[in-house]
Amino acid sequence: MYTVRQIADALGVDAQGELDLCILRAAEPQDAGPDDLAMATSPKYADGLTAGGARVALLWEGADWQALGLKAAIFATRPRMAMSGVTVLLDQGQGFSTGIHPSAVIDPAAKLADDVSVGPMTVIAAGARIGKGSVIGPHCFIGMDVELGPEAQLREMVSIGARAKIGARFRAQPGARIGGDGFSYVTPEVSGAENVRKTLGDQGDAKAQSWLRIHSLGAITIGDDVEIGCNCTIDNGTIRDTEIGSGTKLDNLVHVGHNTRIGRDCLLCGQSGISGSVDIGNNVVLGGQCGVGDNLFVGDGAIAAGGSKILSNVPAGRVVMGYPAVKMETHTDIYKVQRRLPRLMRDLDALKKAVFK
Repeated sequence: MYTVRQIADALGVDAQGELDLCILRAAEPQDAGPDDLAMATSPKYADGLTAGGARVALLWEGADWQALGLKAAIFATRPRMAMSGVTVLLDQGQGFSTGIHPSAVIDPAAKLADDVSVGPMTVIAAGARIGKGSVIGPHCFIGMDVELGPEAQLREMVSIGARAKIGARFRAQPGARIGGDGFSYVTPEVSGAENVRKTLGDQGDAKAQSWLRIHSLGAITIGDDVEIGCNCTIDNGTIRDTEIGSGTKLDNLVHVGHNTRIGRDCLLCGQSGISGSVDIGNNVVLGGQCGVGDNLFVGDGAIAAGGSKILSNVPAGRVVMGYPAVKMETHTDIYKVQRRLPRLMRDLDALKKAVFK
């Protein structure tokens, strides 16, 4: 429970009205009750405020809060930034118990710092080192010699393979899998796939063969303030580590292949797939369901629209779209032309009939 004044002070913004009113939750304007903070950050939410029962709202700058029937208001100069601060304050967490649950299995050679919580049925292997204040949820697995920095938060059923090194304030959502073996195989002789890669179409005289595993000797290195979504998979490197830079966020169902290096403060949206040995720069954004072919480079600050399939290197700062991914304005021109094709074909047929007649 926070007062209006406490919330405004935490956000560093202006508030007016009865600043000692208490807030329990955040809510949509039309659903808000007297103990809720209505999230009405633009004028389009004004009608919802009158329909709901909120006494306090987070409003856009310059809003007439008294005309909206409120008793107090907090004003957001940057609404989404203010929403981030509000959610931090009002997040009630997952209700995990503190301390070490009796059913947890912790190897005597593992080292847990102060104030570490470990949930039921979790396994922590020999040599693992867990940083101060970390919360390890139920049914998690932390492998041999893993280094997990302070204030980590692992939701239920997160697994981290052996020798992974992870920085401070790491967050992993349910089902995240970090440190599986890379998808690396080879045939005794040159395969059809290798020939196609060189020729862009011809398998040559390659014969059918069985695949032999290339083991993953590398591990995972993850920086500070990284967040991994539900059911993400991050593969170990073959020789060197797969790396994810500080501040990078992965949405649900993102796959990162072996040997890939991802820079700082990147956003990889849901169902994106990164092949092996990809080098992604800093501040890169990949929209949902993007794919990146192996051994490619994506430069700093590049943005790929959802569904893009990157099959060649992307320069720094480039905005791409499509399959194969090209500059967004080029893809837009191509799409416009494609929409005209049926009409062009009808005109061509009519012209052919006229000429031959």
